[in-house]
Amino acid sequence: MGGKGIHIEGLKKRYGKGDTAVDALKGVDMQVEPGEVVGLVGPSGSGKSTLLKCLGAVIEPTAGRMILGNETIYDDGWKVRDLRALRRDKIGFVFQAPYLIPFLNVTDNVALLPMLAGVKNGEARKRAIELLKSLDVESRARAMPSQLSGGEQQRVAIARGLVNRPPVILADEPTAPLDSERALAVIRMLNDMARKFETAIIVVTHDEKIIPTFKRIYHIRDGVTYEEAGEGRNFT
Repeated sequence: MGGKGIHIEGLKKRYGKGDTAVDALKGVDMQVEPGEVVGLVGPSGSGKSTLLKCLGAVIEPTAGRMILGNETIYDDGWKVRDLRALRRDKIGFVFQAPYLIPFLNVTDNVALLPMLAGVKNGEARKRAIELLKSLDVESRARAMPSQLSGGEQQRVAIARGLVNRPPVILADEPTAPLDSERALAVIRMLNDMARKFETAIIVVTHDEKIIPTFKRIYHIRDGVTYEEAGEGRNFT
């Protein structure tokens, strides 16, 4: 793992053509180092969702360059043939809602992704248990999602995002439904995992509880990003 983390140069996204065209991204530059957790904040309609979808290879940018890990995935056009495999193997997603599969237990929810990537059942389950242990939910390994608390579900979702050991994690409002204690616990876990696995993590958030924890913050407004130093406040 490791490598360049997340590197974006001059990223643009235009929706539509002619007089009705809308420039959602107007030339975004961003760098997130391996092992770093960076905040991304901005008002509704500022381009946060568009940027995350471009980084997640869900929509195609109009221009610019994106490097994830050691791989250039976009340079005025996709440089990767199989975008589905890219999303599965190189990008971890953590959302506001955990989106756990209700009829699979905790271990199966986490192990499913590597198994889909061709990892053998035993190895996939071993990875899942190791992550669940790291996130203090190993005792819930056989539980069904409906039996978990909100905080436990979110930790399982983080384990699922990390299980394929991607160089990049994209977290979209991961603490929005949580109280202060649980929200800070989730951010602490993301920081621990970033350091342990040399993962570059972007956290999109409006959550005032966690913004002081970031050492660096990107503000996005009208499709342009501005970087500032964060407080990097201790979690305790």
